[in-house]
Amino acid sequence: MPLQVHAPGEEHSRVAMADEPAADAMSVGLAAPVTSLAGVGPKLAERLRRLGVRRVADLLFHLPLRYQDRTRVVPIGSLRPDTEASIQGTVEIAHVQFGRRRSLMVRLADGTGALYLRFFHFSRTQQATLARGAVLRCYGDVRRGPHSLEMVHPEYRIVDAAAPAPVEETLTPIYPTTEGLHQLTLRKLTTQVLALLARDSGGTLSDLLPPSLRVPMGLPTLATSLRFLHRPPSDTRMGDLEAGSHPAQRRLIVEELLAHRLSLRVLRQRLGRRRAPPLQGDGRLRAAFARRLPYALTAAQQRASEEIARDLAADRPMLRLLQGDVGSGKTVVAALAALTALECGYQAAIMAPTELLAEQHQRNLGHWLGPLRLPVLWLSGKLKGRNRSEMLARIAAEPRAVVVGTHALFQHDVSFARLGLAIIDEQHRFGVDQRLALADKGRQGAEHPHQLIMTATPIPRTLAMTAYADLDTSVLDELPPNRQPVSTVVIADTRRDQIVARIAEAIRVGRQVYWVCTLIEESETLQCQTATDTAAALAAALPEVRVGLVHGRMKDGERDAAMSDFANARIDLLVATTVVEVGVDVPNASLMIVENAERLGLAQLHQLRGRVGRSGVKSDCVLLYQAPLSALARERLAVMRETADGFLIAQRDLELRGPGELLGSRQAGLAQMRIADLVRDNELLPFVARAAEQLLAEHPERVDAIVRRWLPDALHYGSG
Repeated sequence: MPLQVHAPGEEHSRVAMADEPAADAMSVGLAAPVTSLAGVGPKLAERLRRLGVRRVADLLFHLPLRYQDRTRVVPIGSLRPDTEASIQGTVEIAHVQFGRRRSLMVRLADGTGALYLRFFHFSRTQQATLARGAVLRCYGDVRRGPHSLEMVHPEYRIVDAAAPAPVEETLTPIYPTTEGLHQLTLRKLTTQVLALLARDSGGTLSDLLPPSLRVPMGLPTLATSLRFLHRPPSDTRMGDLEAGSHPAQRRLIVEELLAHRLSLRVLRQRLGRRRAPPLQGDGRLRAAFARRLPYALTAAQQRASEEIARDLAADRPMLRLLQGDVGSGKTVVAALAALTALECGYQAAIMAPTELLAEQHQRNLGHWLGPLRLPVLWLSGKLKGRNRSEMLARIAAEPRAVVVGTHALFQHDVSFARLGLAIIDEQHRFGVDQRLALADKGRQGAEHPHQLIMTATPIPRTLAMTAYADLDTSVLDELPPNRQPVSTVVIADTRRDQIVARIAEAIRVGRQVYWVCTLIEESETLQCQTATDTAAALAAALPEVRVGLVHGRMKDGERDAAMSDFANARIDLLVATTVVEVGVDVPNASLMIVENAERLGLAQLHQLRGRVGRSGVKSDCVLLYQAPLSALARERLAVMRETADGFLIAQRDLELRGPGELLGSRQAGLAQMRIADLVRDNELLPFVARAAEQLLAEHPERVDAIVRRWLPDALHYGSG
């Protein structure tokens, strides 16, 4: 009797695919389209395309997320809740249960115990098949039900009691999938492709890591690693696979990390072959600007400015990352770089990810450069009609100007008169393609503008080695002398009355206060409502205090007016959502309260805390939390209380939350790796950096192939 295989929630008695490869499938090449495989028609091909699977070989690199051990059948009587298990038993009773949701309940017993299988989606045919006396082999999650243990929508097979089905010989892979694509289908497809792998005479999957790199690390060949990861032997230690420490995993991890690093190094090489206008200048504008500053530059600012000046003086485009902690003075360094361009008769453009931050840059630069009679032009998405047309005309006509804006700067109708320097703030909010798009807007014949990339999110060195391999780095690792450390306390939400009293005292002595309402639900509407309600409650509790409100749903004019009132001390207490994370500079604000602080990552908490302590007055940050705290939240809040070092905080955030929090989901795909994990595999990054340089020097013909294997879209960057 043939086995009948059912995926969870599947109503049909058999998977809609051939069980065996078609006779001609074995002649299919790994480079062929996935439709060449048996059972893959247009509908299935479209579902696979959503997963990035277009060629046969792509299935080999569609790697399992985790594994299940179905290599032994567990007695039902020994099952425990919250485990996964393979069981076999006889159907004692099956009936449809009516309630909030109709469900098919199947009681399965094996002599050691019994449990229920519950199906919310089922057909009449399936119901008839699961009749009393049928023998089932099942796999699924065991959980507590109303009356006994249950499995909800397990995978199952109907087996012949006289000739029991053998157990699985390998661990069962669980793949990333999409709607309408079952695990059983993916396993059948990978079985076909693994059979083709041994016949890959065309070298589609040639081993691109030379033995000189692979052997000393104890890494197996690519084919051996792929076969293992898709079908691990039954004696494989699950702990090794869960930790990502098995040699087969490390072989692919190294190659994926290498592909990411090489893609950026190739980009650096391509951009380095471009020409750029040498910008040296006579220093007059920079000297006049420096004289007007109320303080002397820090040693770190001087060092970074000198590094940038050397790059700008060259005839190759500068590609430099300026890292600096909150309040370290990056904007002053950027202004000095922009003035170098203006001294040479070129424009400088500054692109920020939000209107709020762009407006902050416009105000600062207008205040600094206005007395020097230098124009600061402003372009944002909200500029419409005649005003926009007039601004576009000025940008196209004034060669010695600073242009400030959001992503609107690289829209198709923007034309620069003579762009010499592109400055991108908060780099992690943009993708590589976006910052290159801005640089391409300033192309004049064969010349491209220089690029300065800024971030207030310090990046741990090992991560920066991979994330920003196309950039040189300058670091501002000290604060200006007028900045004081911010004292941070962590307080339970139950002590709000004490916080309100603290606010009243701060305002009584002439200071200003932020109260930040963080995201409680995944809804901006609910977040804004929370901020509105909080502002009303605080206004009632502090009737003598002028309370303002800022959130993302306000009209631009209302929000701008509230921010202006706070900046000009017409508001004492500003209640806001996390829109104030960056771009707000109010030196008189000395107290920051962050509500539900346990819900935020360290990088965001550090950014919020940086809104205070921007003068010589002692400042405080109060992190309010809702009990009980998870272990992770407790650790995050402890880090905030113990240190104000942004680079240390960034390292801890990387360890606790992962690279996506630091780099943003658009940063060259780094946060969506297939098998590598920048936190878990951190110790491999120095080796990968050395391996990348060795490949570029000794095996340059392999570089594009490695990048294309893991990042098929990356090689178009910088190709113009």
